[in-house]
Amino acid sequence: MANMLAQSTSPYLLQHKDNPVHWRQWGPEALDEAQRLNKPIFLSVGYAACHWCHVMAHESFENPDVAAVMNDLYVCIKVDREERPDIDTIYQAALASMGEQGGWPLSMFLTPQGEPFWGGTYYPPEPRFERPGFLQVLHDVSRNFHENKTQVAENINLLRGRLTQLYEHLPAGRMLTMQALDIAAKRQCQLMDVFNGGMTGAPKFPNVPILELLWRAYNRTTLPQFSQAVDTALINMCQGGIYDHLGGGFARYSVDEYWLVPHFEKMLYDNAQLIDILSLVYPHQRNPIYRARVEETIAWASREMLVEGGAFASSLDADSDGEEGKFYVWTEAEIDEVLGKEGALFKQVYDVSARGNWEGRNILNRLRASLPLGAVEEGKLNAMREKLLARRNQRVRPGFDDKVLTDWNGLMITALANAAEVFNRSDWQAAAVKAFWFIAENLGQGDRLMHSWRAGAANHNGLAEDYANMARAALALYETTSHPPYLERAKAWVKILNDHFWRQDIGGYAMAADDGDQLIVRVRTVSDNAVPSANGTMLNVLARLFYLTGDTDHMARTNLLLSTFSETASSSPFTTATFLNAFDLILRGRQIVIVGARTDANVNAFREVLRKVSLPNRILNVVAPGEELHEGHPARGKTQVGNKATAYVCNAQTCSQPITDPLILETQLKTRAFDFPDANAAENA
Repeated sequence: MANMLAQSTSPYLLQHKDNPVHWRQWGPEALDEAQRLNKPIFLSVGYAACHWCHVMAHESFENPDVAAVMNDLYVCIKVDREERPDIDTIYQAALASMGEQGGWPLSMFLTPQGEPFWGGTYYPPEPRFERPGFLQVLHDVSRNFHENKTQVAENINLLRGRLTQLYEHLPAGRMLTMQALDIAAKRQCQLMDVFNGGMTGAPKFPNVPILELLWRAYNRTTLPQFSQAVDTALINMCQGGIYDHLGGGFARYSVDEYWLVPHFEKMLYDNAQLIDILSLVYPHQRNPIYRARVEETIAWASREMLVEGGAFASSLDADSDGEEGKFYVWTEAEIDEVLGKEGALFKQVYDVSARGNWEGRNILNRLRASLPLGAVEEGKLNAMREKLLARRNQRVRPGFDDKVLTDWNGLMITALANAAEVFNRSDWQAAAVKAFWFIAENLGQGDRLMHSWRAGAANHNGLAEDYANMARAALALYETTSHPPYLERAKAWVKILNDHFWRQDIGGYAMAADDGDQLIVRVRTVSDNAVPSANGTMLNVLARLFYLTGDTDHMARTNLLLSTFSETASSSPFTTATFLNAFDLILRGRQIVIVGARTDANVNAFREVLRKVSLPNRILNVVAPGEELHEGHPARGKTQVGNKATAYVCNAQTCSQPITDPLILETQLKTRAFDFPDANAAENA
């Protein structure tokens, strides 16, 4: 018996390779061992940047006495939730079914067959925080497993029933409507913190799909309450302590209601989604703070998160030198040492004081001075930030999880492609292209995808989120480059999803393929989690594919998705915002066709106009003269006028008159001349 994690490529599992616990990786060998020994399984799920995972590891898993009990009573399995979100999803749902709040580390007790019967999250070594001690839990659960078979069986059956109900329910009859979108947006708006932004209370997560839901509601209705809710959240996140004002990038969430104190880990998926929403909202009022945060966050990702070859790594740890947030916080004395007397302005703007704003130290933020200063003052502050960053770079850096995840990279590629178009940055587009082909070539096996890559090896079969997010990334690049291989990649990945992930019996895409690992339940959900749901993303992808190709099979599949999940989306809008946002695209997709060579100055002038208007439902086609759109496209056969680059704006099957003057297009877009006249018109289209 021994710890068997040393052969893993997961940075999280490798953190535990020297534990005295006899850890196994998830797999049939570990389950077979549990069955052979008739021992329950202790399943511990976490990730490399998780602070409380580190705490429990130091307190319990590195303790020989605790490890001895674990080894004696259990077969112990470690799972990296980022490598195996399918496993994590099932057992988080099981824990929630017990009435417990989920999170990481996840500590679940399973039968030798992998069926959950008890669980929790972080357990202290001795009773505290109103939680039982871990040793006590280990003994009690083992005794119950062996001596109270009836109770264990009842727990197993109850949880199995709840998981089946959650993931195997049949579609209901009610279909989504435009009115349902507006009702959902109003309900969400009423739950928002009008002073600080985000959902009322603490902790506060970015919840980007919710912000997009509200922004789309504003785009539909022009009601200022919706735009105010979005701007309040984004401004406070951009100026709060959740944002790294020296190095760029957003932390995972704020532990308070003011966006001041972050949970200091930085995750790729959060930053990708925040880049995307800031890029979407920026054209409306061109807030310079939004532009700065997009530029700084992409600069951070390009500087600190790239792996060799151009893909993006997963995360930066919350801890450094054994202490949460130590890398990021400052004392006033440290600020004075670096900046000297000129630091008075910096301390005033960034909320630095002798007493500090968090545990005697200072989290840099601009919540009290959120508006930009004059150019001279901002220039001075920028120079001071550079000095402080140089000093901070001498500190012990947080842990770096350098594994490449397909779905998270898909989110980042989409964000980079969209931001490149909004801000006219060819270097960002080049970064998106490089990351895309890294994933396609290193994690692709024919048309199949793997989920993770590290140290030259691809691991774990791709999940629905991998295919959906990479297909969405391919379409984002296709719209901005018109390069056919991106469209072909999207279609190929969607075919794999249709062939191997679609549930013929109950509809919707399952999380895992039909020829992959067989777990105790086959997850199929429309609820967003850390990343947007695959079914919500696929509704967007299928709609865009229909608009771009005219293939009615894609629209037929969107109708199947809608019939499967409309009831859930209507009743639970907070958890299904990605799906609702895609439904808005289906109803109000705006196809913009520019006929002209991509190098034509007037084509670029039209694209510059599009950078001045927030268009969440835009589908862009740049068509060379003589090139035909697909049959059924409303602009098929439309040509240049007077040999000039010519634009057409199409809603459903109706297109505008040809537009050859970019200023006219700008005026008409800003005055909403192309909008559907009413909600019924959009739905009937």
